[in-house]
Parts: sequence; C-alpha cells; structure tokens
Amino acid sequence: MIWPAIDLMDGQCVRLHQGDFQQRTNYNSDPLACAKQFAAAGATSLHIVDLDGAKAGSLRQQELITNIATNTDLVVQAGGGVRKTKDIGCLLDGGVSRVIIGSLAVTAPETVLAWLEQFGSQQIVLAIDVRLENNLPIPAIRGWQDKATTDLWQVLDYYGDKASNLLVTDIDRDGVLGGANAGLYSLIKSKYPKINLLASGGIGNISDIRAVKRVGTQGVIIGKALYEKNFSLEEALSCWREE
Repeated sequence: MIWPAIDLMDGQCVRLHQGDFQQRTNYNSDPLACAKQFAAAGATSLHIVDLDGAKAGSLRQQELITNIATNTDLVVQAGGGVRKTKDIGCLLDGGVSRVIIGSLAVTAPETVLAWLEQFGSQQIVLAIDVRLENNLPIPAIRGWQDKATTDLWQVLDYYGDKASNLLVTDIDRDGVLGGANAGLYSLIKSKYPKINLLASGGIGNISDIRAVKRVGTQGVIIGKALYEKNFSLEEALSCWREE
C-alpha cells in the first residue's frame, strides 16, 4: 500500500532533511487540502506525523490531525508526541485508524505492550527510526535527537509476535531521495516474516518503490518525492498495483 505522507509543523506540511529540524522545507500551508488532493489522486491511506509533538514529547496538533481524518475517507495513521494512553484514545476516537508509537516503542516497551493489548495490535504501529552503525541498525529517539542503547533486533525480539505493524525509517536516507534501504527491509522480513512492514526514507523514483515491494514490504511511505514532483501519486499507486 502507498502511504503519502504529511509531516506537520506549525500547522503546515513540511519536510525535514535527515531529521534535522533546522533543515526544514515548507510545502503546503493547508494540510487538509493536501490530504484531499491525495484522495482525489486515488490514495486510500495517509501517514501523518506531528513533528512539533515529536520534538516536544506531547501531542501538539491533535485537532488538525483528527480534522483531516474526519473530513476525508482516507485510512489515517498518525503519531508524533504520543506518550500517554489518553493520547491514543483521543486519536482513535477522532477518526484516526492507527496510532504511531515512536520513541516509547524503544524506551518503554512494557508500556507499549500494554497498549497493544488494550487497543489491539492492528491499531498500533511501532515506528522505529534507525541509523546504521557498523551495519547495525540503532534506533534514534526523541525526534531523532538521541540514540538508543539497544539495536533494532533487540527491540523487535522483545515484542515477538505481539506487534502487528512496523514502520522502519533509515534516517540517513530520509529526505534525500537517494534510494530506499531495500537490503535492510529484506533483512527485517527474513527475521520477522509475519510482521506488516512499512518502508520509509529515501524514496526518490518509481524504481525505489519497486525495490522495497520486491523484498516483501507491505507498504511504503512517500513524502518529499511527491512534493518535489519526482513522480505523481497516480504513478506510485499504479506501480504498487503491478504484479
């Protein structure tokens, strides 16, 4: 599935370069209009991240996110600053289909396991952003400002078969349009074949979409390439439907 992405800062659609809040590009001052354009192009799903919330450690743009969810027919997954049980409940009650859990998936796995049980694993997406260090994927946390003391494999082993949805972003490829890390996704699928894996970071052309689909991912997040018009959303959707 293709998930066009909206990253929110100050109520606007933006993109960051490799997660750097100081390297920000503004694209659209009306996120709802942007979401409706994605829907008109044929999208059925939408990925939203509240970057202000991710940086602050608490939800900042809940009203805008739920406004998008309730005023489109898109399946919305959203996160950024989700830290409390009530945050998840508010987003789900506001029309969001799946809530993205980022840093806490790494730093507080016991809490997240309880949420998986309480809300159902299909309503939760573990979003783990990594940087490769000596070929080992190390999670970045707190808006990519710090790094974890555990690696990706240790985190995923902890959850076992309790988690259904996983989103992995290679930060060093994020926002640079240089190609997705298909090798990493292939390795994840070989280790955890049952998990629903979404790829993110580095998608720059249609061949990048084919590459991540080929290794078994169930979906791909596309942001900057759409905003920069490297290809159209219609082309991306058509590519994903190819046998």
